[in-house]
Amino acid sequence: MQFTPTQLRAAAWTLIAVLALLALRALGAVLTPFAVAAVLAYALTPLVDRLDEVGRGRMPRVLAVLVVQLLFMLALLCVFLLVVPVLAKELPLMREQLPLVFDRLNAVLSPWLAQFGISVSLDMASLRAHVVKYLNANWEESFSSVLSSLKLGGSVALTIVGNALLIPVALFYLLLDWKPFVARMLELVPPRARPSVDSFTGESDQVLGQYLRGQLLVMATMAVFYSTGLALFDLELALPIGVFTGLAMFVPYIGFGVGLILALVAGFLQFASAKALVMVAAVYGSGQLLEGLFITPRLVGERIGLHPLAVIFALLAFGQLFGFLGVLVALPASAVLLVAIRRVRASYLGSNLYQS
Repeated sequence: MQFTPTQLRAAAWTLIAVLALLALRALGAVLTPFAVAAVLAYALTPLVDRLDEVGRGRMPRVLAVLVVQLLFMLALLCVFLLVVPVLAKELPLMREQLPLVFDRLNAVLSPWLAQFGISVSLDMASLRAHVVKYLNANWEESFSSVLSSLKLGGSVALTIVGNALLIPVALFYLLLDWKPFVARMLELVPPRARPSVDSFTGESDQVLGQYLRGQLLVMATMAVFYSTGLALFDLELALPIGVFTGLAMFVPYIGFGVGLILALVAGFLQFASAKALVMVAAVYGSGQLLEGLFITPRLVGERIGLHPLAVIFALLAFGQLFGFLGVLVALPASAVLLVAIRRVRASYLGSNLYQS
């Protein structure tokens, strides 16, 4: 049986793709810091280019890269210093308030159920004792166990520290040489295939770039909105919960749902009344309407084609296959697959197979 040149090329590219996937899975731990740096470089390169344009060639690109990278690291540090100290201060208060919440819940829930003829025996005292015992666990023993695990698994700690040092270095060089790097990759494409490949990569870049950069703006905007809205209700954990909800919106629905649950729990722990329900309904209900009807359509765009369910599926599927590295490459891979599916669909609709 003889194969045509087209079939041989298709088989060769399929074999290359399979080998690449196997290598990606086998080298996931090694490639993770470089993948993180590549994703960040893709998102931050437009800022570096904008500084180049503002400087009109008088500012060396290395200086623009340093400015953008330092600003990005400063923003991460601000988020960390914003959330962690507040949680460290408020969590002990939450442990103290929890027994009162259980007492009030028992006093309100039992009579309310009795109105409907439902008699439920709730052992709130036992439940409260178990939860308080868990929350009041010996933190020194927990800290000692963490230190012990780090000593036993020194390679894990070394990997974390190594990645923390390697990612900024890799990000610096990728930002510095991003355009030459992409150009050298495209040089490997055969000349006869360059027009179609350039068109394909251009469309993929447009889809992914508009989604990724727009989503970052949506996350920042909604973090400010939720923090401000929860603060208006005098929620003590308004800032960390609002920031977390905004940042977690990178995963549609799931991040919003987790933030809503955190706000509801914190509200019940602080207010122990229906004010928590009113707060969550007002802030998160209005936030969802604002984000869905105005912010996302303006900042991300409605013609991108990355449906939220497709994003969730891609994150879960790639995460299951390749771990944390899969989560990092899920969106770029989804954008490429989306463009490929569009072109295959258009080719099929214009073919004789469909029209006949």
